[in-house]
Amino acid sequence: MRTKLTLISLLVVATFLLTACRGGTPAVADDRLKVLATTTIVGDVVSQVSGDYINLTILMPVGTDPHEFQPRPQDAAALADAQIIFSNGAGLESFLQPLLESTGSTGKLVEVSAGITLLPLLGSNQSTGDPHTWMDPNNVITWVQNIAAALSAADPVHAVDYQSNAEAYTASLCDLDAWIRAEVAQIPPKNRLLIVDHAVLGYFATQYGFTQEGTITGSFSSEAAPSARELAALEDKIRQSGVKAVFVSEAVNQTLADQIAADTGIKSVWIYHATLTASTGPAASYLEFMRYNVNAIVEALK
Repeated sequence: MRTKLTLISLLVVATFLLTACRGGTPAVADDRLKVLATTTIVGDVVSQVSGDYINLTILMPVGTDPHEFQPRPQDAAALADAQIIFSNGAGLESFLQPLLESTGSTGKLVEVSAGITLLPLLGSNQSTGDPHTWMDPNNVITWVQNIAAALSAADPVHAVDYQSNAEAYTASLCDLDAWIRAEVAQIPPKNRLLIVDHAVLGYFATQYGFTQEGTITGSFSSEAAPSARELAALEDKIRQSGVKAVFVSEAVNQTLADQIAADTGIKSVWIYHATLTASTGPAASYLEFMRYNVNAIVEALK
């Protein structure tokens, strides 16, 4: 009997010590909807609509260019585990479909850009259209609607919350649109000419009265490499049109933009194009991302 009591005591002590080593609190199962977003921008908008009702994973790390993203082994597991996968769509995540097929993912794929009238791609014969839809907050309102609908269908218990969050965030996007228009009004119409590293500002230009004059890469993609002849032609165009700045993002070698700026006597200005920054950076959310870019563009061109 004494031996049995001793064994029980030892088990109790062992259990206590094991619990203490794990912080004293047993693990709690997370039964929230498992959601994956491909980019930091898509992820931020999803989080604005979802609140804390989902378990959100973001596929691409901060600072990643979607045109160059190479999936890692852990990404396949994250995709296979997700119940909903939110992508930008419009051909941006070209790696996604083959990866989904290889992992056997059963998660529902939702392209947040569905329903947006896509602009033609500058420097491309692809039929998908321009994928950079987020550069116009009015397009992101469509994202919000698509996200809220998908979350509500998958998790009807919180549908009212998703719809309420979507309405609140839509109001913020409308405020952002009004602010952009007021800021752009400071730029004389003749100065509303954009030279960018690659054709990322098409939706912004169309919505706010700019002309996208040209790109460093001569393409919609940041992966394209310009020839010496193409660079010379771009510099001639800059001199002839009176462009005041070249806008370069995290996707392209800054040195090339600086060379063009030095050759033509214009400014080289940094903007963000496809990724948010870390929480301590100047573009930690989509709203901050757009405000940073608009401030940079207005300051350079007004």
